[in-house]
Amino acid sequence: MGIENAIEMFDMKVGHVGINADGPEQAAAWAEDFLRLLGFPVKDGEKSVWSGDLVEIMKGNGRGTAGHIAIKVNDCDKALEYFKSRGMTPVEETRKVENGRTVFIYFKEEIAGFAIHLNQA
Repeated sequence: MGIENAIEMFDMKVGHVGINADGPEQAAAWAEDFLRLLGFPVKDGEKSVWSGDLVEIMKGNGRGTAGHIAIKVNDCDKALEYFKSRGMTPVEETRKVENGRTVFIYFKEEIAGFAIHLNQA
């Protein structure tokens, strides 16, 4: 299966980008920057501050050296098998399952300092 076919088969899209901040203050400041520059509304959460639906700023200790990239797919379990065949290793303790199907999972490998996780669309 070629990459183009996988993109179509799993309807792959970037769900959001996560950025690792040094703490809550830096996360809030960066979220305010996204609001000022792009108009992304700020939503404060327990572990992160969201800028719209596209940027998640971790308040500290986020996965990945620099952050993470969420990939939305139409079938996490099948996409997981595809990524495993490409050499990616799932981090089982991050797996979330609903109704017997995987809806979320991180991979061990980073790309350019970013962890990658799948989200069920």
